[in-house]
Amino acid sequence: MEHAIYLVTLVGTALVVAAAFSSLIAFRFGAPLLLLFLCIGLATGTDGLGIQFDNARIAYFAGSLALAVILFDSGFGTPLNALRQAAGPALSLATFGVLVTTGLFGAAAHYLLDLTWLESFLLGAAVASTDAAAVFFLLRAGEINLRERVRSTLEVESGTNDPIAIFLTITLVEIIAAHANPETNVLVTSLFLGFLLNMGLGAIVGVLGGLAIVRLVDRLNLDHGLLPIFVLTLSLMVFAAAGAIGGSGFLAVYIAGLIAGNSDIRAVTILKRFQDGMSWLAQIIMFLILGLFATPSQFPAIMVPAVALGLFLMFVARPVAVWLCLIPFRLPRPEVAFVSWVGLRGAVSILLAITPLLGGLENGRVIFNTAFIIVLVSLVIQGWTVGPLARRLGLIVPARLGPLDKVELELPGSAHHELLAYRVAHGSPVARGERIPRWARPSLVLRDGRSMRFQDMGRLAAGDQVYIFVPDRYPRLLDKLFASRAVVDPEDADFFGAFAVDPARSAAELEAAYTPGLTEAEQKLTVGALVTARLGGHAEYADRVLLGPIELIVRDVDEKGKITGLGLSFEPTAPVARVPVFLSAGEIGDRVSAFIRNWRKPTETQMAEARADEKPASEPTEEKATTEI
Repeated sequence: MEHAIYLVTLVGTALVVAAAFSSLIAFRFGAPLLLLFLCIGLATGTDGLGIQFDNARIAYFAGSLALAVILFDSGFGTPLNALRQAAGPALSLATFGVLVTTGLFGAAAHYLLDLTWLESFLLGAAVASTDAAAVFFLLRAGEINLRERVRSTLEVESGTNDPIAIFLTITLVEIIAAHANPETNVLVTSLFLGFLLNMGLGAIVGVLGGLAIVRLVDRLNLDHGLLPIFVLTLSLMVFAAAGAIGGSGFLAVYIAGLIAGNSDIRAVTILKRFQDGMSWLAQIIMFLILGLFATPSQFPAIMVPAVALGLFLMFVARPVAVWLCLIPFRLPRPEVAFVSWVGLRGAVSILLAITPLLGGLENGRVIFNTAFIIVLVSLVIQGWTVGPLARRLGLIVPARLGPLDKVELELPGSAHHELLAYRVAHGSPVARGERIPRWARPSLVLRDGRSMRFQDMGRLAAGDQVYIFVPDRYPRLLDKLFASRAVVDPEDADFFGAFAVDPARSAAELEAAYTPGLTEAEQKLTVGALVTARLGGHAEYADRVLLGPIELIVRDVDEKGKITGLGLSFEPTAPVARVPVFLSAGEIGDRVSAFIRNWRKPTETQMAEARADEKPASEPTEEKATTEI
């Protein structure tokens, strides 16, 4: 027995170490990290090194707990401004989008696989949710800076679509396991009422749980080493409590994290670091277990239809669902196309595909194997093309800041202040003489091994380490002051224009200098207010406004969304987006219209020539008539 404990521990830790080491390979080559984790599990499973693991209940239980930890961390790290900015599009994708994807995919699965309609829709529900964790890893590994609106939409969608897909999957499993064959109207009504109850209870428990976590952390004087474990345990209690009363535990834990992360909770820095590590561990464990549970030797029997379904999901079901969901929000065509493509399927789809096995369904193993192959196809094709597609669509913007050397330390006994340690970077604003704002209180400077008071140091120099007391919700200005200059790609050198424009200047000065054709009402605005108005009331970093012969580019905005920096260009410098036709209904419409126009032109030319040929041969022309006369 003792030997078995050592052996299991050795194998388990070796797998985790191998998965962690594989992240270095993924960062180096930009490979989808989830794909590496799954491959490690497959390589050590039944058809690999021979580790036998076929307990569906343990796999589902461990995967559910890991997903709860990941969702709490996802909510904890989602700022409210991102939620406000992307709530409409993201929630539309997470609700209506999941239903449309399930319906379209289920119809295709019914004809490609030997499944009933309910089993086909069950498979569709299992693969309907996206796995944004893989996407954002690829963006970080490839040093891709996406536009904020696109990133926020994907973040919020990824945190809110899992509970809905889970509800659909579990409900359909229960119906099929009960051998029920309800009428369509009865099924839709039951799903709708059950959805409202499940999500409603989950949302209520999540709000109450999030508020309770914040209150308990602030009231209890727990040791900093115990505090992160306490918060993690409370989040799992919220997850379990919501599920126990019939609500969505996954929605509850996400909302609890959202509330806790956006409150003035104590020790927020320590909590973020701990939860980031726990989220990585949860992902590794979940993907390894799911890889171990799979049996690759069973894949060839359904390989062709499963790959076809994976391609249908990527090229048809997801793009159609995204297009329908985002119509009311009038997002630019490149952004819609990118959101359509970034529908990576991951561990959640595999986890949900285990539920048919738990329900004892006859085709449970077929559904699981199909979902696993679809996830592999998605990770291989979409996972390696996220970066190139973002560049092609012009959604990448230059980085705001260069490298930053900063350490955050929370002060003992203080709930609302932190001690930040910055190392002055070469070429940073403070190294060039920029003043530190008054609300920040520098207390100590280390230079060449000596410590001195900030007031006695004079001008800061590169390499100095500065300790500053700040409120825990400090503005981003300090990071901008101490960061080095961002390295800009030569192709992006003119991205923000050749000249800087003060957003507080009057727009009438632009009209006098460049005559862009502003109205009298617009000339009364400031330049910043003019740009904001032209952008529909909301401006973000790298937004662009074309005004006659000039183009204004947003160089920076503050925490409240107010423009603080503008650039001016005499020639449009934004990259021209080339949207793949299969990702945009608008592109398809344009291609069809162009084809019809090009088809009509030869037809009209031929008709004109035919009319000319139809003139009677005996009818003399004007030249012939003159000659005869």
